[in-house]
Amino acid sequence: MKAAVDPDRCIGCGVCEQICNTVFEMDDNLAKVKVETVPTDAEAGCQDAADACPVNAIAIIE
Repeated sequence: MKAAVDPDRCIGCGVCEQICNTVFEMDDNLAKVKVETVPTDAEAGCQDAADACPVNAIAIIE
């Protein structure tokens, strides 16, 4: 599984980082993915972060 953040949609709320800081981090007030492939033990948290994003800026790629 991979994750991607659309920088044009991201509003920098930080919810994704709060939910799954293994995968997401804030950079210049925008979220970014900090791993190439989501670790197996972080997949559920990554999906939760995507679901919680208020502007649907996170895409999950299987």
